[in-house]
Amino acid sequence: MTQSITSDLLRPASYVSGSWHANADGQVLLDAVYGRPVAVISSEGVDFGGALAYGRRAGGALRRMTFHERARALKALGAFLMERKEAYYALSALTGATRRDSWVDIEGGIGTLFSYASAARRELPDERFWPDGKLERLGREGTFVGRHLLVPREGVAVQINAFNFPVWGMLEKFAPAFIGGMPSLVKPAPQTAYLTERVVRDIVASGLIPEGTLQLVTGEPGSLLDHVEEQDVVAFTGSAATAAKLRVHPAIVGRSVPFNAEADSLNASVLGLSVKPADPEFALFVREVAREMTGKAGQKCTAIRRALVPSHLVEAVTEGLRRELAKVTLGDPARDDVRMGALVSVEQRERVRETLAKLAGETRVLISGEATLLGGDREKGAFLDPTVLLCENPLTARGPHELEAFGPVATLLPYDSHDDAVHLTKLGRGSLAGSIVTHDRAEATELVLGMASLHGRLLVLNRDNAKENTGHGSPLPQLNHGGPGRAGGGSELGGLSAVRHHMNRVAVQADPTTLTSITREFVPGADVTEDVVHPFRKSFDQIQVGDSLLTHRRTVTEADIVNFAGLTGDHFYAHVDEIGAREGIFGKRVAHGYFLISAAAGQFVSPAAGPVLANYGLEGLRFIEPVGIGDTIRTRLTCKRKIRKDLRPGETRPTGVVEWRSEITNQDGALVATYDILTLVERARDSFDPQPETEDAPA
Repeated sequence: MTQSITSDLLRPASYVSGSWHANADGQVLLDAVYGRPVAVISSEGVDFGGALAYGRRAGGALRRMTFHERARALKALGAFLMERKEAYYALSALTGATRRDSWVDIEGGIGTLFSYASAARRELPDERFWPDGKLERLGREGTFVGRHLLVPREGVAVQINAFNFPVWGMLEKFAPAFIGGMPSLVKPAPQTAYLTERVVRDIVASGLIPEGTLQLVTGEPGSLLDHVEEQDVVAFTGSAATAAKLRVHPAIVGRSVPFNAEADSLNASVLGLSVKPADPEFALFVREVAREMTGKAGQKCTAIRRALVPSHLVEAVTEGLRRELAKVTLGDPARDDVRMGALVSVEQRERVRETLAKLAGETRVLISGEATLLGGDREKGAFLDPTVLLCENPLTARGPHELEAFGPVATLLPYDSHDDAVHLTKLGRGSLAGSIVTHDRAEATELVLGMASLHGRLLVLNRDNAKENTGHGSPLPQLNHGGPGRAGGGSELGGLSAVRHHMNRVAVQADPTTLTSITREFVPGADVTEDVVHPFRKSFDQIQVGDSLLTHRRTVTEADIVNFAGLTGDHFYAHVDEIGAREGIFGKRVAHGYFLISAAAGQFVSPAAGPVLANYGLEGLRFIEPVGIGDTIRTRLTCKRKIRKDLRPGETRPTGVVEWRSEITNQDGALVATYDILTLVERARDSFDPQPETEDAPA
């Protein structure tokens, strides 16, 4: 309803173009537990086109930051929000969510900030661009090469979120967009927008991210999508029907705006045919179905809607669910003794009831009834008891595979073969998540491979991972969240793949020296810099990409090979057996590959103490040509790239990682072996380092 409100209600405002906009009139929101007015929201008067233009301009500051600078800001923001989490929990209870439900939303959302901050610092360069994939040699002589770069799109990430996760739903989209260098404009669902707004207020007040990086529109979206342009992206979470409408919006289609959808889906969990009632997997399945039905009162796009059960176990599973659901206490989620709260609104409850009525023609109710309410109002609040249905003919029925009751409802579907189970899951026409509960590895393999094409994520649950698994319905920052078909056809999270959605991939073709200058990563064939100062005598700050050392020569002797074999115990015939080696592929005895890289280290290492602290690793080793007795080798060591490391708690010595390209050649100049060496090198303390503790001056 819309009316003028004068009482002291929450007034979640929009934050656009650098200022807050609230209205006295607007949509009145009721709390989900008692049905009392809790907030009034409106987007009346918001200049949507101006907000997007402002975000595009403000995005310049974000794009000028490197990946590592953005990661540090995101980590600091996560810590800032975590200190204020109790205020978010208090508001979350008004949405009908229990403390446990809210933990997933609030701390799970903040945890996503930490996850992306860590991944960016660990895996991305300290640059404003991201060299992607391997170098492509485009000419025979090596003077023409190509490399892909990812650069931030110069637009705004428009993020339209669902009502069920007002914090996580925002932050799981914001984090990869921020790391990718794109500002976000968030449009939360009205029912829970007051919680989203509180978090945004704190983010803005923190001052930890550039102004314009995050904007918020509460209330209706109005003409927002009319103003999107080619450099913008749109990410939507909600119903499949709404996703289908937005996907063909004239501005999105006409301007080729990337559109990513994560929609509701009829997710399935399969109890394996091999499972017996006494097996741990049977109890795990029952508990998981019950948990997915009651978590967030069933209002999760990943929740189990269809529980596939071997026909001979339907009765046993029903009794197991009856016992498990009997433990669920319903009522005011602010109470410690309540395990399931209310749906988000009375309107949402009525939609679920309407869907149940439509399903009645092809299902029958196995478990239902009114539990005693522990606080809250049965009529004015949005309470609905857990309901389990049975579809006795799932292969011919349509409703259970097409109609989603977005609440505490699940339907049991009996099956008799693995082929039938796979077919039933596919009748949902695409799902975000699926699970398979079995300890039989062959069964798990058959079901996973059968179900994989129409699922975004699959969990195999059994006794071995029961303690650590995060559950059927829990998206993780490291793994894909999305699915084909009805699930929207999009993809979110999945580690740094979500960052890529906010960047443009461009192929750059050039000569090796120019490409080295552009990417700040050494390209083979580029000009190098040779200095009288050994590169291992230089600090991290003094070393430059392209610094190079060409070592002295060393002739490999039979004694080298014999001694290395004796030292390591590697008596492979190609090294020590004259007759066997002549009959092998080389036609002669050859040096051990690992002798070559050990000898190369002896050529390029500067032995005295200095800024190089340790060998950090070796990557990409390839042996190209054999080296026999009497062959002469030398090594060229070239700085390929540099990676600054943050000081960890307790560390006092600032360091960075220098990646060196090593090329071993023989007396003919032919390449014998190549590999990259990572060294830990001391660097100077900088502004990003915590200041060292100092003793108080004497009085």
